[in-house]
This record gives sequence, C-alpha cells and structure tokens, in this order.
Amino acid sequence: MRSYPFPLSTLFTALSLALALPAVAQQNDATTAKDQDIEVITVSPKGLISYVSAAASKSDVPIVKTPVSVSVLTATRIADLGAETLQDAIGYVAGVYNGPYGVDTRGDWSKIRGVDPIQYLDGLQRQFGHYNNTRPNPYGLESIEILKGPSSVLYGQGSTGGIVNAISKQPKSGTFGEVWAQLGNYERKQLALDYNTELLEDELQTRVVAMFRQSGTQTDYVDDNTLFFAPSLAWQASDDTKITLLGNLQRNQSGSSTQFFPHQGTLLEAPFGQIPSERFVSEPGWDKYDTEQAALTAILVHQLDEDSHVRFTTRYSDSESDYRSIYAWPPKFAADNRTVKRVLSMQEGTARSWLSDLQYHSYITLGNTQHNIVLGVDHQDADTDTDRASGTAGVLDLYAPVYGLVTDLPSSIATSAKPRYADTIKNQQLGVYIQDTFEYEQWVVNLAVRHDNVTSKIKAADPKRKTQQATTGRVGVVYQWQGGLSPYASYSESFKPILGEKPQGGRYEPQQGKQVEVGVKYQPTGTEHLITAALFEIKDENQIRRVAPDFEVQDSSTQVKGFELEAQLEWQTVDVYAAYSYTESEQDVSSLTANELAALYLFGPANMKSTYQNQLLTDGAPLSATPKHLASVWFTYRADEWLPGFKFGAGIRHVGETYDGSRGIELANGQVLHNSLTTESFELLDLMLGYRFKQFELSLNIDNLTDKTVITSCLARGDCFYGQRRTVTANLKYRF
Repeated sequence: MRSYPFPLSTLFTALSLALALPAVAQQNDATTAKDQDIEVITVSPKGLISYVSAAASKSDVPIVKTPVSVSVLTATRIADLGAETLQDAIGYVAGVYNGPYGVDTRGDWSKIRGVDPIQYLDGLQRQFGHYNNTRPNPYGLESIEILKGPSSVLYGQGSTGGIVNAISKQPKSGTFGEVWAQLGNYERKQLALDYNTELLEDELQTRVVAMFRQSGTQTDYVDDNTLFFAPSLAWQASDDTKITLLGNLQRNQSGSSTQFFPHQGTLLEAPFGQIPSERFVSEPGWDKYDTEQAALTAILVHQLDEDSHVRFTTRYSDSESDYRSIYAWPPKFAADNRTVKRVLSMQEGTARSWLSDLQYHSYITLGNTQHNIVLGVDHQDADTDTDRASGTAGVLDLYAPVYGLVTDLPSSIATSAKPRYADTIKNQQLGVYIQDTFEYEQWVVNLAVRHDNVTSKIKAADPKRKTQQATTGRVGVVYQWQGGLSPYASYSESFKPILGEKPQGGRYEPQQGKQVEVGVKYQPTGTEHLITAALFEIKDENQIRRVAPDFEVQDSSTQVKGFELEAQLEWQTVDVYAAYSYTESEQDVSSLTANELAALYLFGPANMKSTYQNQLLTDGAPLSATPKHLASVWFTYRADEWLPGFKFGAGIRHVGETYDGSRGIELANGQVLHNSLTTESFELLDLMLGYRFKQFELSLNIDNLTDKTVITSCLARGDCFYGQRRTVTANLKYRF
C-alpha cells in the first residue's frame, strides 16, 4: 500500500482540532448536562443528530459502539437543507459525492468511497435493474442512513462502497400534521400533506403523506412532475405485538435531463463557445421518462420475552417505466464543430419484487459480557422485464437547435421499426446471517458472518439457472474511553454475483470486496455533538477483462483508500454539520506494461484494437467521477433569543478535481496514444432563511446561490455532465 499524500502531522492536527471543538462548545453551552448513558438517547433535542443507526447493525447498537462508518440524516436535517431529492440530501455527508453525473431526473446517483452504492428502503433493497422504478420522495422519509464500505455480511450481494438506506415515515402516537405549499424557479408548483392520528385509545395509529408537483427543470423541455401517496397504519395487536403497514403509490412524469455533452464545448474549448447547460438534445414532445410504482411493506415486531424479540419485514413492489430518449453518440462534434449525430433509445420496463427479512434479536448476559445477538434469514425474489429498441435519429446543432426534423420517431416499441430485443431476468437470493455484538468492561466487539445463495435466469435465452454462493464476514472492535471517545478498527467483506458463463466456457467467480478501517468516534459527555473520523482501504477483486473476443479472465481489481472526518455539532442556538474526505483510487486491469499493450494495440489484429485500447486506458488509472478531495460545512443559527422565530442557514461545498477513468499513454518514442482529462474543482454556496410564527413557517432555500455553471465529471468515452444551476424554492407550512 502506498503512503498517503498528506503527512501524518496534518492528520493528527485535523483530528486534534475536531476533538477540541466539543471542549470549546461545553464552555459556551448553557444547557444542563445529560445522563451519561448515551444508549437511551436516539436523537438530539432539535432532531438534527441521530445517535443510532439500524443500517449499521440491524439492531439498536449506538453509532459510537459500531466499528464501521455510518452517517444518518434526520427529517429535520433534510428539511433544513431544502433537499428536493435523495441525491440533494446527501450532499454534505463525508465520503459521498452526490450527483457525479450531474442533474438527472431518472434517479439518485452518488459515489461512496469511489463506488456506486446500493439503495435500500426500510432495510430491503429498493431497485433491481435500471430505469424501471420511481425514485424515492424525500418528503416521505423519516431519515436517510449512509453505511460506508462493504456491507454484504448483513445485506447480501452489494457494493464495496456501501448502501443508502432510506427510512419511511411511520405512524406515531398523537394527532399532528402539516400542509406544505411550495413555489420555485423553473415554474415549480408543489402541494404536500403529512397527517398523523390515533384511534381506539392509541391501539391504532394512521398516517398519510402525499404530494402533488408540477415543475420544469434546468434542461429545456424536461419536466419533473410527481403524484405521491403513502398511507400507513400501525396496529398494537397486543402488549407484545405490533404490526405496521406502509403503502406507496407514486407516479412520476419526466424526461432525460442528462444530455451526454461532448468534451469539446464543455470541459474543452470549442470554436463556438460553451454549450448552454439548458440545451436539450432529444426531441420535445417525444422524449419521456414516466414511471409508476405500487408497493406495500409490512413490519411485524413481536416481543418474546423481556430479552428477546422477532422482527419480520416484507415488501411487495410492482413498478413500470416508459423511457424514450435521443442523445449524441458518439459524443463529439462533426467537422463543423457544432452539430452532433444522434441515436434513439427506447425502453419499456417492469420490475416486480417480493422481499423479506426475518430477524431474531436476543440480549444475553454470559459472565461479565453482555451480548446483543441477531440471527436472520432474508430472501429476494425479483423479476425484471425490459423491451428495448434503438436506432439513429439525425443530427442536431447544439448552438442553434432546430427540432422536429426527424419524422419517423415511433410512438412505442411495438410500433418501432428499429432493432428490438428483450431481457427477462429472474433473480433470487437467500441469505442466512448471524451477528454478535458483545461488551466486556470498556470493550465492544462485533462479529458477523453470512452465507448467500444467488440464482439468476434469463427466461428467453437461458433455460438454466445460474447459481453463485458466497460467505462474507465482519469483525470489529471498539474501545470506550471515559468522556465519550471511542477508537475502533474493523475488517469487512462484500460480494457481487457475476452470473452467466465465460465465452471460453466455465463460470465466473463472484466479485469480492474487502475493507480494513480504523477510526475514532466521539460523543462528548454533556453535549449533543457527534464526531467521527476514519481511515480505510478497500480492494475489489475478480473484475472481468476481455483479452480476446472469445476469452475473458477475472484478474482485474480496484483499490480505494482514504480518510474521512465528519462533525455534527449542536448548541442551543447554533448547529454545524462539517465534513471532509480524501479518496485515492487505482484500477489494476493488466499485468502487461504500457509499451507491451501499446504494441498490441498498434500492430495487433484490427478486431482486437478496441480491447487493447480499453486496457491501455484503464490500467493504473483512478476511478472516474471520483474527486480526491471533498469538503463541506453547513451552519444554522436560530435567533430565538433576540429575534424569536427566525433562523438562518448557509453552506459551502467544495468538490475537487475528478478524472475520466483513464490514464494518459505516451510511448518511449514520444508518441501520444491518449490524453486523460481532468475536471476542475469548484465550490457551491447554499442558503436558507426561515421564520416561524404561531402555526406557520415561511422559508426560502437557494442551492448554488451564485448560479455557477460547473462540470461534475467527464468520462473517457467522451461525455461530460453539468451540475445543478441555481435552484430557488419558497415554502409555506401550516402545522396543526
């Protein structure tokens, strides 16, 4: 492992400053010191800081006793940030690059520790396949948990980067509610409702969350409309049994805001200047991305005795999409430096899934140790059916577009004369896991192991099921010093099945990830603060590379390492959310030297050149769309003492340079085969103003206050992505 590019003295200085902040805070904090037993505290008084994460351990183990990195965003935090999407909400979390591919109405994208995470909802995987489901609505969420690093030991097949687990709003005791009206730029109009009440002397609780929105986006001719309805019911069937039902009905009408602009005219200079960020490459009235979903989740919790209980979560989801888009491909200008060739893509997809997770929890005392044991079995049964069509769609002038010249655009795949094909895939996963978190004096030890069996079947082309198995584990230890300081270390694993067979015959091995992490968590006694720091190294192995048209090997790997620091500080009138992360990555895809690969590329068979070129471009290169440096700070001041009801929030986000995922290739004779590209770093300012009076609250949220045009990333294949322009929303909430 190479040394980190910053001196250890800098690291220790940063940690010392972070750990000193709470000491300063205690001198200025007028609040009364709280009970030192942090386990009874789940969220700070203002609802901004959560001290417990279900995602990290599938239990109620506090974050400071969990030997992995996890960040939790509460509903109050999400509202303060004015997040319109899940992608917006996670922009201030350490180690997370939100929106690496710009503003995208099709989904919520991010990079956690350089890798795309897997999205979960209420502890169950949310999406299977691509572009066949609705995106989650932040207004329907109670919190968002970001678990960083390999997590297969609790969740099965997944990413080495981690998971994003969204927690739905659930019924509570009491009667309360709010009506929310919102206006914004891009002709945004939105009305939402959240109402909770109890029946039968609190034996029955019900809640309804709903939203209707009509809006445009920063991309011309692309809308962002939604109809969202989430009723829920909680029944206290007995003193020991509670059943909760969560419904979700959602319809989104949108298009493709991502336009895949060429390097020239975005990152690189062009004779006719910068391509406008609002430019639309598809065809108005034809382009669409419409999705619908109906889902029902059931959660049963049954107390067996004082020290054990059973939790069962299951969800059935049925979704469909109608996706039509036209984009520039290849993403480069013609000889006139202003027009691009376009291709047409159509996709009609459905996804049906039935997911379940059965857990047995037990609290046992053995001698001088206290054990929190979780035994679980989870099952996934997901079918995806996708029909596709593609073809050419004429040219477009990106500086003076004229639409409507293409007259043979099909109204559906069924009427398309373009090449068509279908994928119908059935995925199943059965996992069994056990976890023991036990405490001895000041030590907390976490041990977990899991075994998975994953099968997949392509119904049309492959009558046989393809099966892969994997066993993953995690071991971690935390030491709790007095005063709230908890250093920790852990080792964790992940796997991702690769189904099917190699062209030369034989099955693939699962893609495997391993992580070593050391860090410290600090929750100072008598304060609301939570500070975490971590050093980590991840290796993702068994990646595939093709060395011939009919021969593939699994000898490629990716290494990611870095440092993260996150501080959530809360005083009586002020709260701060600050984060910094450093991420370094490298792709190892070939044992051949650059000159050997170049010789193969220059003098090898013509049909092999693309393969050799791909190896040349990626060997030793950093991961694409992954900044080395990310930093952010959000500050909120609540002026209740001298200006009751007023609050002010401001934030700044720094995104470092990103890379196209390739490396420059220069031969010994000076001949350049390829130049890699790097995007510039940038900073964005966000603002929030709020005023609360009686049962009303007025607020104004502005993202990208200075309306800076930024490029979030560019890829080696030739395309670049614009980030979010200035977004303004004015809000009025009435609470009752």
